[in-house]
Amino acid sequence: MNDELNPGVLPTFDDVEAAAERLVGVAWRTPLLAGTPLDVLTGGRVLVKVESLQRTGSFKIRGAYNRLVQLDPDERAAGVVAFSSGNHAQGVACAAAMLGIRATIVMPADAPRAKLEGTRAFGAEIIIYDRERESREAIASSLATERGSTLVPAFDDPHIIAGQGTVGLELMQQAREFGATPDQVLIACSGGGLVSGSALAIRELSPTTEVLCVEPAGLDDTRRSLEAGHRMTNAQGARSICDGLQSPSPGVLNFALMRKLLAGGVTVTDAQVQQAMGWAFRHLKLVIEPSGAVALAALLTGQVPTRGRTTAIVITGGNVDATVFVEALAHA
Repeated sequence: MNDELNPGVLPTFDDVEAAAERLVGVAWRTPLLAGTPLDVLTGGRVLVKVESLQRTGSFKIRGAYNRLVQLDPDERAAGVVAFSSGNHAQGVACAAAMLGIRATIVMPADAPRAKLEGTRAFGAEIIIYDRERESREAIASSLATERGSTLVPAFDDPHIIAGQGTVGLELMQQAREFGATPDQVLIACSGGGLVSGSALAIRELSPTTEVLCVEPAGLDDTRRSLEAGHRMTNAQGARSICDGLQSPSPGVLNFALMRKLLAGGVTVTDAQVQQAMGWAFRHLKLVIEPSGAVALAALLTGQVPTRGRTTAIVITGGNVDATVFVEALAHA
């Protein structure tokens, strides 16, 4: 794949801090849990950042708002277009509603109902497509060109990356309040917006902390890309119950950052994700969507050494249909 950088400069730690200022009063300071049963299970100390309790039910509002709030008046008047299976859709729709911007979101027909309804509730126009036969990128690009709107990517954008990076910034600040510095941080990865942005903040504040991405088995393009030294793609048709982690390859800007900042990646199966969802419900009293549970799944299945170490994980989202959640509990 072509790894040439997109136009523009890679975001920096200063950009993450600036995003944090813009998000004051917009993004909620989500809890960082400590002292949970995970400490006993892992033989170490575990910190759990709960972004499933964020506004819109995931971390995505952070990047979306940071991108949209920087549009000029003419760009705001022309509206925005995005494509997403759900959480980015809700983040863009919510940010657009807060800023008085018209939003159009291209979503797959098989997107979780909770995410479709959540996006629609913020007043966004939804364009449905068939992910097997149509290209969401092509549809969204055509709409943006036709309407003169701004296309808001899910991850391959410096403002999106900086906004998502406030998760890592916040996590490290809260860890410090506990008198802790993570030895390692596990973060879910699709295109890489959250993990690349968070790694910017984490590694700036603690250069020795390792950041690892977690992906569904068969959709581990980032892990393989890190090992190969260039961007790799997933097999066409690869699927997982983790609907939010199915991007075909890491973003260009994202991978440029991840190559410098990440220590590697691990993978988890759908069955392990379901087990993690059930565990979180029983022991943490949290409702987590499949994509949001991968870091917890990696921890519970011993994908990384934890004994005597401080490990932080990010629960990225909680937007799950009731039927999917019940099925996960039954399997768990």
